[in-house]
Amino acid sequence: MDPVVRSVLAEALASDVRATELAPTGNSKRTVFATLADGREVVVQHATGDELATETALWRAVDARTDVPVADILAAGETIHPETGARHSYVVGERVDGVDLHTAFTELAPPDRDAVARTLGRSLGELHAAFPFERYGEVVATGAGLRVREASAATTSDWQAWFAEYLQAGLAGLGPELADLVPEVRAAVDLERLPEHPPATLFPWDLRPGNAILDERTGEVAALLDWGAPLAADPALSLAKAEYLVADWYAPDAPDAATADRVREAFRDGYAEHRPVPGVSRAYRLAAVVRSAYDSRGEVTRPGYPEREGEAAVAFHRRHLRAALGSPADREPEGETTV
Repeated sequence: MDPVVRSVLAEALASDVRATELAPTGNSKRTVFATLADGREVVVQHATGDELATETALWRAVDARTDVPVADILAAGETIHPETGARHSYVVGERVDGVDLHTAFTELAPPDRDAVARTLGRSLGELHAAFPFERYGEVVATGAGLRVREASAATTSDWQAWFAEYLQAGLAGLGPELADLVPEVRAAVDLERLPEHPPATLFPWDLRPGNAILDERTGEVAALLDWGAPLAADPALSLAKAEYLVADWYAPDAPDAATADRVREAFRDGYAEHRPVPGVSRAYRLAAVVRSAYDSRGEVTRPGYPEREGEAAVAFHRRHLRAALGSPADREPEGETTV
């Protein structure tokens, strides 16, 4: 049994552990499902250092400021690994009853799938409305609340410069399977066509069905999970990535493009309940695909469910990069994108 989990639950909830199960996903943090001695089921996440501090602070802020469904936080703090002596941050949340939408989303009837997409879009719109920032960049927890991490003025107050670095980091992370497309992507992005001073709003890094739980009794999303690695950015960039992960990531392969278009429309309808839908440029669509194709370990991501792997995953990313390269350079915004 994970010694940190046992220690955390004994300290924070004064409870012994009956059983644990390691979550099959996750890179930098460790996620463990635990059944307590009294039968309660919880989720324990821990990581070295203070890595979970920002995620926990954002999780709490989302719960306090919005109606976005989240799990309850039962405890959070720091502990010392009982064997290594290393400092670990942790958060304990309720285990929400329901079905993992990563496995269930593609099996839903079209109206139910659209309803989930609409909820995810509504959630993103509400997050954008509730979390404005003054600059662009990595959001961190501070004594004064959630703030953009201090950095050079060029990367926090100059949107075009920030986006250039953001895209370049993604291109540098593309593996050899897609490296031949890098020159085309660079040539297709004209930074001068981007807005100069768009508003900065919360960019939740991984808002998608794979981080959502469905309540089968009601057919509604019971909780959105994973608030790690948040950014502050142009809301149109955040929209581009989220709708890609909702509409395209789980859609059948071509020629059934109508499925993705229908889900995308539902996602945008939900977003529009809170704020105007911003126009999405080709640059942002390219960035959405580039920054989703490889994970933080440099491994090709596995889109959809059942998950595509190996050559099928690479082919998926290539197809969507090609589609984004062929899309119009800019689209007329449906809502306000500058301040």
